[in-house]
Amino acid sequence: MSVMEHGDVRIHFEEIGEGFPVLAFAPGGLRSTIEAWSYAPWDVPGAVSVDHRVVLMDQRHAGQSSAPVRAADGWDSYTADHLALLDHLGIERCHLLGMCIGGSFIANLLATAPDRVASAVCLQPIGLDGNRDAFLGRFDEFAAEEAPNHPEASEADWQGFRQNLYGSDHTLWSVPDTAVAGFGAPLLVFAGGDEPHPASASAMLADVAPQATLVERWKAEEYHDAARESIASFLSVHTPLG
Repeated sequence: MSVMEHGDVRIHFEEIGEGFPVLAFAPGGLRSTIEAWSYAPWDVPGAVSVDHRVVLMDQRHAGQSSAPVRAADGWDSYTADHLALLDHLGIERCHLLGMCIGGSFIANLLATAPDRVASAVCLQPIGLDGNRDAFLGRFDEFAAEEAPNHPEASEADWQGFRQNLYGSDHTLWSVPDTAVAGFGAPLLVFAGGDEPHPASASAMLADVAPQATLVERWKAEEYHDAARESIASFLSVHTPLG
C-alpha cells in the first residue's frame, strides 16, 4: 500500500499507467475512494492510463486515508492534500480528472494553484441548485458515521467543517462563481443531470470558464466510445511537449 503523510494526514494512493501524469478524484462525495470509480459508466481512469500515469487516491476520511477533524477544515484542506501528494511524487504539473465531488476539487486547484494544472476533465460536477439541504443531510450522515473515529473533534469542529464545505452560495461549492472566469486551463465538462450533480452547475462551468467545452450526452452506453475518445483526444492535445 502506498501512503503519503503530511503533518497528521495520511493519504492512500495508487498509480497506474505511464506518461504525463493525471491526478484523479473519484466520485462518492465525502466517501471518495479509489474503489468509487466503479460508480462511473466505464473504467474512466483505466482508459486514461493507456496513455498516462494516473494517480488515484482515497480522500481524507475515506477508504484508507485519514486526518483529524478541525473547525477550520474545508475545501482548502483537501487541496492541501492534493498538492502535498503531487509534491511527494515529484509532479510539477499534471492533468486533473474528477467526477462528482472531484469537480469541486478541480475548481479549487484551478483557483489556487493554476500553475500545477495543464488541463482538467470534469464529469458531472456537484453543485448548488436548490439542494443545499440534501448536501447538509449527507454531511450529517457522514459525520455520524465518522464521529466514533474522531475523539479529538468537538461538535464545533464538525459544524465548522460542515459550514466550510456547504455553507456558501457558490455554485461549485469550493470557489466563488466569479473565480470561474479566471480559470486558465482548458476544461472538458461532462454534464450532470440529477440532484447532487445539477445540469446548471455543469453549464455554468462550461459557459463561464474561458476554455471549456461541454459534453451533454455521455452516460448512455451508446455514447461511451465517443466519450472515451473525447477524453483521450483532449488530454493528448493539452499534454505539454517533452
